[in-house]
Amino acid sequence: MINGTSAIKGASLSLCFSVGAVLFSSHAGGGFATGNQENVYFISLGWLGPITAIVTMLLFTLTIKEAMNMYNSRHLTSYKQLFQNLYRPVPGIEFLFEGFFYIMVLMAVSATISGAASALAAQTGLNYYTGIGVVGAIIFILTIFGADLVRRATTYMGIAILAMAITIFSVGIAMGGQVEGTRFFLDAMAQDFAVNGFSKLPTAILHAFTYSGFQCVVIPTMIVVGTPLVTRKNCAASMWMSFAMNATALTMAVCMLLGWTGIYGKTPLPTLMSLKAMGMPWLTLLYSVSLMLCLISTGVTTVFGFTARFSEMDCLKKITGSSVKRSALVTLFIICLSMTVSMVGLTNIIKYGYGYCGYLAIAIIIVPFLTIGRARNKRYAADAEYRERIDAMNQYPGLEEAEVEEA
Repeated sequence: MINGTSAIKGASLSLCFSVGAVLFSSHAGGGFATGNQENVYFISLGWLGPITAIVTMLLFTLTIKEAMNMYNSRHLTSYKQLFQNLYRPVPGIEFLFEGFFYIMVLMAVSATISGAASALAAQTGLNYYTGIGVVGAIIFILTIFGADLVRRATTYMGIAILAMAITIFSVGIAMGGQVEGTRFFLDAMAQDFAVNGFSKLPTAILHAFTYSGFQCVVIPTMIVVGTPLVTRKNCAASMWMSFAMNATALTMAVCMLLGWTGIYGKTPLPTLMSLKAMGMPWLTLLYSVSLMLCLISTGVTTVFGFTARFSEMDCLKKITGSSVKRSALVTLFIICLSMTVSMVGLTNIIKYGYGYCGYLAIAIIIVPFLTIGRARNKRYAADAEYRERIDAMNQYPGLEEAEVEEA
C-alpha cells in the first residue's frame, strides 16, 4: 500500500513537472533565449530589471494556473468555453481573445523562426531565408502528432534548456567587469539607482503586465497539455515548478545582460554577441544549441495551440478523416504565414507586434483571471449549488443563469 501510494505521488509530481516544463519551454524562445526580449522590456529599467523579471513570471504562471484550473475543474473542451466562463454573463468578449490569439500566434512563431534563422546565419553562415525554411520544417514535424508528443518533446527540451541556461548565464554574470566595456551587474544596478532612483517604477509595472500578457498566447496549448492536472493543487504545483524555472532563467539572463550592454549595443541577438566577446568557443557552441532548442520549443507549443483549435473543424474533416493529416494542413498554413512575416525582422516584431498585444492581454486575460477567475475557481470548488448551476450552463450554452435558477 505504501509503495503504491508513493508511486502515485511520484507520477503526479512527474506529470506536474512535465506540464510546467512545457510552459517553460514555450516561454524560452519568445522570452530569454535571444536576449532581445530582455533588452526591450527589462534592461531599459536598470536596477528594477531583475526584480521586474521575477514579478513578471509570477503574474504569468499564476494566470496560467487559474486558466488550467477553470478549464479542468469544469471539464471544458475549448478555449472559447474557457473565456465564456471567465467573462459570463457579458457575451462576446471571448472574441477579443480570439483576435489576440491569432495575431500573437503569427507574431510569436514569426519571432521564433526569425530568431532561429538569425542565429543559424550568425553561427554557420547559412542564408537567412534558408534558415527560415529549415526551422519551419522542424516545427512542422514536431507539431502534427498531438499533445503527447508536444508534452514529451518540450519536457526534454525544457530540462536541457534550463541546464544550459544556468551554465551560460552563470559564466556571463561572473565575467561581467572582466572584459573591457562590461560591468558586474550589481555595479550597473547601483549606478542606475543612483541616477534614476524609483523614477522607472511605473514603467516597470507596465512592462511586467505587458510581457506576461503577450506570453499568455500559450493558454490554448497549456489547457490541452494540462488536462491531466485534475485538481487545483495539481495546477498550483505545476505552475510553481514552472515559476521557479522561468524566473531563474529570465532573471539570470537580465542580470548578465545588464553588465554587457556596452558590448552588444543594438544587435538583435544580444546574448550571442556577449558570449562571443567572452572568447570561449565552447560556451558559444553550447548557447547555439540552447538557442535553437528554445526557439523550436516555443514555435512548437505556440503552433500546437493553433493547430488544436482548427484541426477539428467540420470542413477539414470532409477533406480527410486522418487527424494527423488535418493537423499537418493547419500547421503548414500557419507556419508558411509566419515565415512570411518573419522577413520583417525580429526586433520590429517584438517592439510593435508583442507590445500592442500585451496591452490588450492585460485587460482581457491577466487582470480578469487573477481577480474574477480566481474568485470563481475558489467558489466553484467550495459551493456545490454554484457548481451545479455553472455545470448546467456549460451543458446548455444557450441557457441564461436566471433560467438555470428557475429550473
